[in-house]
Amino acid sequence: MIRLVLVRHAKSDWGDSSLDDHDRPLNDRGMRDAPRMAARLAATGFRPDVILSSTALRARTTAEAFAAELGAAVSLDPELYGAPASKILEAAAATRAQAVMVVAHDPGMSALAARLSDDDIAHMPTCAVATFIWAQDDWDVAAAVDPDNWTFDVPR
Repeated sequence: MIRLVLVRHAKSDWGDSSLDDHDRPLNDRGMRDAPRMAARLAATGFRPDVILSSTALRARTTAEAFAAELGAAVSLDPELYGAPASKILEAAAATRAQAVMVVAHDPGMSALAARLSDDDIAHMPTCAVATFIWAQDDWDVAAAVDPDNWTFDVPR
């Protein structure tokens, strides 16, 4: 069984216009949402083999909150910064792991979630968690067919 969890980074801070986009931190809401959403995901029993994250500060910080709760290491992938849906799925598949989490950005995250949910997930708000499950054990097969099941959770 292959499990893919997509997590859009938590809410970032736009207060310092001198910062490069890549270096924007999480704001207060993002700092609250990330550990809360991580705990909710942990309560489902999901444990990733690998957590892939964009190198952007807001994504790394979000990934680290999930890693702390889920007991997994974060692997940084600079290609996930601003990546389109196809690149995000390709990066997950390249791990060959059975349980993969990817923390990245829109519009790629929303586009991939929409594709995998047959457009039922129209948008991934900040810190949203979408989980996709395939009965297959082969990423080449999973990437070519619709998932057998999926869930979607957003901060409230």
